[in-house]
Amino acid sequence: MRSATRLDILGTEDAYVVLDAAKQLEAAGHRVLHLEIGEPDMPTPPHVVEAGVRALREGRTRYAVAAGLPELRDAIAQSLAARGVRASAENVIVTPGAKPMLFCAALAVIEPGDEVLCPNPGFPIYESVARFAGGQPVYYPLAESRAFAPDVDAIAARVTPRTRVLIVNLPHNPTGGVASADDLARLAALAERHDLWLITDEVYGQLRYDGRCDSIAALPGMSERTIIVDGFSKAYCMTGWRLGYGVMPAWLSEPMTTLVINNLSCTATFVQHAGVAALTGPQDPVHRFVASLRAKRDMLVRGLNAIDGVRCATPAGAFYTFPDVSGVLARTGLACGALAERLLAEAHTAVLAGTAFGPGGAGHLRLSYAGAARDLEQALERIRGWVGSLAAVA
Repeated sequence: MRSATRLDILGTEDAYVVLDAAKQLEAAGHRVLHLEIGEPDMPTPPHVVEAGVRALREGRTRYAVAAGLPELRDAIAQSLAARGVRASAENVIVTPGAKPMLFCAALAVIEPGDEVLCPNPGFPIYESVARFAGGQPVYYPLAESRAFAPDVDAIAARVTPRTRVLIVNLPHNPTGGVASADDLARLAALAERHDLWLITDEVYGQLRYDGRCDSIAALPGMSERTIIVDGFSKAYCMTGWRLGYGVMPAWLSEPMTTLVINNLSCTATFVQHAGVAALTGPQDPVHRFVASLRAKRDMLVRGLNAIDGVRCATPAGAFYTFPDVSGVLARTGLACGALAERLLAEAHTAVLAGTAFGPGGAGHLRLSYAGAARDLEQALERIRGWVGSLAAVA
């Protein structure tokens, strides 16, 4: 017996692979510092928890309509005004997390043989879902010299008659890069010129340090060719609640709902009520979270840059640093994957190799600073001491 060959197409997300290895070390009695997973250390805001608990106590545990509760869809649509996006409930589909919407979006707009432009480095699930839908991923580069902002000229050079979809992720995982207003306008013009669909992953959209909050979907003509993918896990510290959504042209909502019915049925009702509270309640917890992230970012970047052989740019958004460790690799003869593996095994500090995000991540590591500040400080001490102990190649 064997599984269907379509499962062989799927990639994985190394954060969960490394997390599992770290948990095994913890089970053996070691204290592991977790910088591999994007898990906020702050709790879900109390008013959001209370809304979920209240919904449970009121018996709101039955099936919901497949597209999502009308009040949540409306709250999501209203919240998009902060990004300049005009939408109504009919443009919104709710899913149990952002990843299911990524899959739904890919299946909805990618035909077999279509080329799909994916960031490199980039979240590995983009390439995975593109292949699963029958598409052919085509990498476009994100360069540190441009602060990992999308290079529109480089993207345009990769467009062919078979190109159908462009995937963007802003702020970007794993680099924290963002796009300027001019970059967004040029990307929109490129999409219109070549009649491309745009899938824009904005799950870190509220986690920016420049005060901006925007979306390419807000630009003229883009709402009819854009699917926004977003969720509550990051900004509202709701990772385990599993609540996400997509925003799309109204005509696509009905077939997308059919896809949701076939795959997911619906999203947990009580969780959706918690989502309403997150969007319509006080936003102070989000602002405090961003302020805490800024402080941890600055501390981590400063500490990494003080390590010999490490160079780290300051991310503009999200909660990851993407340090260049090529100096350490050159001195020790290690590859970044081996460096990350040994850092976990020997220094009990879990990070991700840059190559987990594509070939463009070579020479880098990804470190999450979503965790506790004291853990980040200890991680810096361990990394500094361990890197300093590595023998140089002869």
